[in-house]
Amino acid sequence: MSGTCAACDCELDESPIKVTIGGNIVEVCCEDCAQALREADASQAQSGS
Repeated sequence: MSGTCAACDCELDESPIKVTIGGNIVEVCCEDCAQALREADASQAQSGS
C-alpha cells in the first residue's frame, strides 16, 4: 500500500507516520511533515474556523 505524503506529496515508504488532522487520519513521510501539519491544524483551530 503506497501513497503520497499529505504534506509534501513525496511517496510514502512502508512505514508512514499517521497524524490526526481535523478528525481525519492522514499519512506523512517524516516527522518534519507531521509537525508541520500539526502546527497548521492547531493554528486553524485557534482562528475559529
